[in-house]
Amino acid sequence: MPESWKVDGTYMEACNCKSACPCVFLSPPTEGECTALVGWHIATGNYGDLMLDGLNVAAAIHSPGNMAESKWRLALYLDDRASEDQKNALLKIFSGQAGGHPKVLADQVGEVLGVKTVPVEFHSEGKRYSLRVGDIGRAETETMAGQNDSEVLVSNPPLAVAPGFPSVCDKSTEVKYRDYGYDWTISERNGFHSRFTYQPS
Repeated sequence: MPESWKVDGTYMEACNCKSACPCVFLSPPTEGECTALVGWHIATGNYGDLMLDGLNVAAAIHSPGNMAESKWRLALYLDDRASEDQKNALLKIFSGQAGGHPKVLADQVGEVLGVKTVPVEFHSEGKRYSLRVGDIGRAETETMAGQNDSEVLVSNPPLAVAPGFPSVCDKSTEVKYRDYGYDWTISERNGFHSRFTYQPS
């Protein structure tokens, strides 16, 4: 019988598209391709009896064209604070092996570049979010101001990392990533953050 599991927390992403990223509406990326650094902070989580509270996961994604029509290349990064059992659980969940929405995302992946265990740091303070993936990558974003200085929200887009929760539109102040032959330096481009909940379908 498959293991029961659930993870709940906050996610953030920063990509090279101009705001707001048209990929979530199944439109072509503004630069012809989309490169994104994504991070998840698990506030509460379990895989069977194994607790996953406080752990982080990150992914680097490259789509050579329309994200709904192209197969992605993906690199996965697991928190080095996790035990071996926790790493295996994180891998099963975030690679899509355990089902749920991660499997929906994984079905778009054509090539897994690799899986590494590195320090993954995720921080949020007010309107600022930051992700650090060892010496490999980092992303810093700030929430965009909408009317009356309120958040700009995207609800129920066709493509979503965290379905069921409105995505808050952010703008990057800095994004850097260097691994698997990629070398990105981006700023003043699209970002999103929101709560997420993943569990078996």
